[in-house]
Amino acid sequence: MIELGKVLLSDDIKDKFFVCNLEKCKGACCVEGDLGAPLEEGELDKLTEIYEHVEPYLSEAGKKAIEEQGKYLLDEDNEYSTPTIGGKECAYAIYDDQGILKCGIEQAYLEGKINFKKPISCHLYPIRAAKYDEFEALNYDRWSICNPACSLGEELQVPVYKFLKDALIRKYGEQWYSDLVQLIEEEQ
Repeated sequence: MIELGKVLLSDDIKDKFFVCNLEKCKGACCVEGDLGAPLEEGELDKLTEIYEHVEPYLSEAGKKAIEEQGKYLLDEDNEYSTPTIGGKECAYAIYDDQGILKCGIEQAYLEGKINFKKPISCHLYPIRAAKYDEFEALNYDRWSICNPACSLGEELQVPVYKFLKDALIRKYGEQWYSDLVQLIEEEQ
C-alpha cells in the first residue's frame, strides 16, 4: 500500500502493467457493467454546460437515452453516473468505423469544442477511486475485458501508474504525481 497525502494506492498500481489495446477490446469498458460511468458531483454541471457541443458527436440512441434519462443519473447507492443505452453502453459512447467504442465527450474535446476531456473515472480507468471520510483509496480494477491491455502493458513494461500519468496529474496535480513516482522509485 502506498500512502501519499490523503490518497491510499494499492500496490497493484505500481506492480501491474497496463496499456489500453482498443484494437482487441473494442472499448468494452464503455459497455460492460451495471451502470454508466461514475461521476463526481463537480462533473454534473460540466455535463450540462458542454452538452450542446457534445451532442453532435453522439449516436441517435445515445441522444435519446440522454433525453429520456437526463445527462446523468443518481443511482440506488446515491452516486452519480452517466445514463446508458438499454442498460448497456454509456449514452456518451460512440462507435468508430472499426466498431470500437469511444467517448463522444472526448471527441468534442479533441476537436477543440470543449475543455473537458471526459469524466475522471473514465480517464483514470483501470483505477477506481473510492472516497472515505479521511482519505481516497485508489485500486486497480482487474477485469477480464482488459486482458489484452494487461498483456500489452506487460510486453511494453508500462506499469499502471505510468500509463495513467495524465489522468493522475489531472486528478491530483503534477507535484503529487512527481511525489508518487519518487516514492515508487525509492521502493525499487
